[in-house]
Amino acid sequence: MATRDLEDGIVQDFKVNLSYGKYLHLDEILDAQHPVSRPEHHDELLFILQHQTSELWLKLVLHELREVLRRLAADELRPALKGLARVKHIQRCLTEQWSVLATLTPSEYAEFRSFLGTSSGFQSYQYRAVEFTLGNKDARMLSIFNDDPSAQALLTSVLETPSVYDEFLRYLHRHGHDVPAEILQRDVTLPYRYNADLVPVFAAIYEDATKHWEAYEACEELVDLEENFQLWRFRHLKTVERTIGFKPGTGGSSGVNFLRKALDLQFFPELYAVRTEIGVL
Repeated sequence: MATRDLEDGIVQDFKVNLSYGKYLHLDEILDAQHPVSRPEHHDELLFILQHQTSELWLKLVLHELREVLRRLAADELRPALKGLARVKHIQRCLTEQWSVLATLTPSEYAEFRSFLGTSSGFQSYQYRAVEFTLGNKDARMLSIFNDDPSAQALLTSVLETPSVYDEFLRYLHRHGHDVPAEILQRDVTLPYRYNADLVPVFAAIYEDATKHWEAYEACEELVDLEENFQLWRFRHLKTVERTIGFKPGTGGSSGVNFLRKALDLQFFPELYAVRTEIGVL
């Protein structure tokens, strides 16, 4: 078998030098998996890691979306789109992860599901913060985190901050597009609602894409973002369905039926409505 020699320049002394493990705090990360099943079930580690890695990706999504908000507010569209492009790649990773969890069969999951108690992905405050940041805000969700002040504070802050769509529409207004005043002045703590008067604004952008190229590109980036989110929701639903069928969720929801309702939620409804109008004489 072929081998290769260590090069003379490869660092081997880490008494002073920073190592890979120390930089990433691997001891803490790799010691953060604590199965609760007794006896410990082999597949519980998969279940824990699936959710922990999702939370790490969600942390990065929030980090990027905050920067997108800042860039849009500063009229820096190109860097904002760069951030959205990165988020889209993260979404693909999150969606594909469901295929790993789908290897957990119903009988395997049933052997340790009861040990999870009332813990549920529905209680992911980072997921909720991403939804809030994209416009699907619901102040009622805050009560779920009454026992977690830091999570509640984060969600309260995001609830009170304009969403990505809010900032994009404000950007369009500043650049000469006739965005309705009621949208610009809306209460950003409320979920965004469809406004038919906005559709002609997008129709004008799509009908002269060359003239409005940057806005046109941004519109398509947002549609990509929403489509990716819906694909994630669908894979989540189907993974749950194949694993527990139509049992209630551990957090008290109706399970699959509750998840199915999320497929009707939209972040950017006018960007879909405008498609019906394009090319219509």
